[in-house]
Amino acid sequence: MNASTSTVWLMLMDPDVLAKVVPGISELQKIADNSFKSILNIKIGPVSGSFAGNLQLEDMVEQKSFTLKAQQNSKIGNANAVVKINLAAITNAETEVKFDGDVKISGMLATMGQRLLGGVANTLTKQFFENLDKEIIAKESPMV
Repeated sequence: MNASTSTVWLMLMDPDVLAKVVPGISELQKIADNSFKSILNIKIGPVSGSFAGNLQLEDMVEQKSFTLKAQQNSKIGNANAVVKINLAAITNAETEVKFDGDVKISGMLATMGQRLLGGVANTLTKQFFENLDKEIIAKESPMV
């Protein structure tokens, strides 16, 4: 990312920015420190649905790392995700963002979408980084 580690950290800690950069989020409402009620609209191949659940930020190490945990439920199945995000300064104005995660799905979502999940995960990851990059550019050059 073409931004300092502190800028990327602050953006990822901002619920408004998080709602814009995480693909599929249509609503993110703070319910406690680092805990949110979330609604996601996701399409995996032939299966789509609206998911309601919780999103938490845990194991936070200021400007270095955190774990994002999401538990989402819908009529078509459930999804639980744990994603560890690490930030590392490359220069004062560049940050490397690394992540590693695991998603478990169940119900019709798993039956219908399991074989497509890898491709969908890659697409959602790409969208996340594109969205974050757009937010960084918008923050760095605000409209006057």
